[in-house]
Amino acid sequence: MTDTPGEAPDTDADRLTREWAERRDAADWSLADAFDVPGTYMEGNSLGPISDHAEAAVEDLLTEWRELGVEGWSESDWFEWGERLGSRIAPMVGAHEDEVVCANSTTVNLHTLVGTFLREAEGSTVLVNELDFPSDHYAVRAQLRERGLDPDAGLIQVESRDDRTVRAEDVAAALDAHPEVGVVLMPSVLYRSGQLLDIAAITEAAHAHDALVGFDCAHSVGVVPHDFADVGVDFAVWCGYKYLNGGPGAVAGLYVNRRHHGTMPSLAGWWGHEKATQFEMNERFTPAESAGAWQIGTPPLLAMAPLRGVLDLFDERGVTVEALRERSLALTDSLLDLAGERLPECEVATPRAPDERGGHVALEHPEAYRIGEALAARDVVVDVRPPDVVRLCPAPTHVGFADVWDAVDAFRAVLDEAAYENYEPPGGGVT
Repeated sequence: MTDTPGEAPDTDADRLTREWAERRDAADWSLADAFDVPGTYMEGNSLGPISDHAEAAVEDLLTEWRELGVEGWSESDWFEWGERLGSRIAPMVGAHEDEVVCANSTTVNLHTLVGTFLREAEGSTVLVNELDFPSDHYAVRAQLRERGLDPDAGLIQVESRDDRTVRAEDVAAALDAHPEVGVVLMPSVLYRSGQLLDIAAITEAAHAHDALVGFDCAHSVGVVPHDFADVGVDFAVWCGYKYLNGGPGAVAGLYVNRRHHGTMPSLAGWWGHEKATQFEMNERFTPAESAGAWQIGTPPLLAMAPLRGVLDLFDERGVTVEALRERSLALTDSLLDLAGERLPECEVATPRAPDERGGHVALEHPEAYRIGEALAARDVVVDVRPPDVVRLCPAPTHVGFADVWDAVDAFRAVLDEAAYENYEPPGGGVT
């Protein structure tokens, strides 16, 4: 925020006060009025809250279903929802409209894309990293098994550094050590720490070793701009329920670079058939000449409507992903400042450099689980990743600077009062 002309600039001490947060909220844009947010909601990196536009979009679809019945497939635009939503998200990820489609779930998209590109790759193994979300490894191992390959030998992991980060040079070193790698699969943002990886450098390293490269962008799409097409990323996947606020079970998204259009998907389904002849019911599958080929079954419109509503909200308010990123960085800056000053018992696991962090901040404390329970009792919604990480996400669509201050203040009170001692430690761990 720039200081008002004629006023003394804010000092570092000013920026640690709630009064400063309130002034910043009053001067900044926000979409909070369009969202129904439960408490001090710092968990938009797990599930975004409902918006009035998402609710209205569902109601509109229900009205069409009621009035049109099956004719909705021909009288409305249901038939092209996946492609239409994909074209609207394409600018967020730096892609051409035909390179993005909304379809399936994130893990289903990983299965079909990893399976496709593992078949097309020169090498027979997949390079991942040890800090990935586990589900990504489940999908890769399954695809290796389907090809009669040993998943323990075919899944190669980049080890993290002592500070639990992964750098592009670590990926390059792993590729040097394993020339048999055919596919590189990395997250854009590490789900525990919030570290943002260097997609361009990793893509360059993979292509220099004749490997194909894809990214799981569940923790970045909607809050971090990407340049997939210019960088040359081969494929990517993401979910619709985090920063895109598309609701629980929202449809996922996928990107496939144009140079791969026309490739046979490993999981072929009739909705990925070329649209012009889809209803001719031909015996053989003809893939669409677009990312739409990686659709599988009939699109779940009720799981897509909320996302359509949120994109309408962005369009109506003129909100771009660049604006969301700027606001997100300002919010996480404030959170990092406050945590550093007021929560010295916690280790900040998230990189401070703006170009190295996504949209959430990870604080490490040995009582993370019980702290999370105590915060929930104070209507501060965070999430915990075992064994010791509390994640706070000031999502730029609906969280304000005063919310950030309140969350840290509640965290401080929980520590001061040892309020977490009122809760049992996790029995079998948490998910």
